[in-house]
This record gives sequence, C-alpha cells and structure tokens, in this order.
Amino acid sequence: MRTEVQRTVAGCFAALRKLRSIRRSVPASVYQTLVTALVLSRLDYGNATLIGIPASLCRHLQSVLNAAARSVAGLRRSDHITDTLASLHWLCASERIQFKLVMMIFRSLHGLAPQYLADDLIRVADMPSRHRLRSARTHRLEVPRVRLTTIGDRTFRAAGSRLWNSLPSDVVDCQTVDTFRRRLKHFFFNVSFS
Repeated sequence: MRTEVQRTVAGCFAALRKLRSIRRSVPASVYQTLVTALVLSRLDYGNATLIGIPASLCRHLQSVLNAAARSVAGLRRSDHITDTLASLHWLCASERIQFKLVMMIFRSLHGLAPQYLADDLIRVADMPSRHRLRSARTHRLEVPRVRLTTIGDRTFRAAGSRLWNSLPSDVVDCQTVDTFRRRLKHFFFNVSFS
C-alpha cells in the first residue's frame, strides 16, 4: 500500500515539474486542462483500492492535490490552499477515494459494472429475514461482519456497503449515472469544504 502511494505521488510530482516549464507559455485554461489530464488522472487511477488507508498516506496524496492547485493558481508554497481547491471544484484526497468507490457501487447495483462486483453486494431488501422490515424499503446494503479490522474493513463489500449506507437518500435514489455523479460530488464537496 505504502509503495503504491509513494509511486503515485512521485509520478504526479514528476509530471508537475515537467508542466511547470510551460506554465507561462500556454493560457491558464489550457494549463489547468493539462494538469487535470496528466496529474489528477494519475492520482485517481485505481484509487478506490486505497479506501481505508492511514491518514499519513492520505496526506501524501493530498500534497499532490495542493501542489497541483498551487501550480494552476500561480500561488506560492506558503499560501493557503483550501479556497483555491474549492474554486477549482476539486475534492480532497480522501473524498476522491470515497467518490470513486461509491461510483463503482452505483454502477454495480445498476448493472453497469462487471457481474462479479454486483454479486458481492447484497441489498437488505433481498434478504429473506429482513424483507418485511422498514429498512427493506430503502436502498441500503448489508454490511458484512469482518474478522480482521485491518484488512476486512477495507474490502469492496464492507467498505463500499458502509459508505453507501452513509449517503443521504436524495443521492442514493438517483437512477442515472450523470445525476448520481453530480449529486454525489455535491455531497462530498460539502463534506470537504463546509
């Protein structure tokens, strides 16, 4: 885990160093697009597997986001970054990881992901022992009991179900991917910057 985060962070900072050489040669909108394509896409690639990482590793990922935002906004290293991240509409590192995992859960529940992911999720409404309960009318997922809290809590089924159940009903009730993505980003944006 640590090695994967270190490689990702090193690759992102290398891309940022290369991009800084052309920062004054291109318009600001083009530079922001390049940073998004070359740095943030590398940061987001496979980050759903990083759910539940220690806060120290998450801070490394956040440092990449902070450096990218400073580069796009032309700020110094000592300048405050929270307002810049909010104005760029970029989620913090931990929320980016959660966003990616919840998007995978949504796609799995709506038949837009591989079947083995959908088979791993169990709706409370589909459980014979709970189909008459009030919770069966919601979109909640069953959170399995895990034996090892260090590894078991980070599995797709456990972490994804727990995160899905923590979302508000107006987000979970969406039927289209675009609407769900928009409401989910708005929810995580409020969590990050409220």
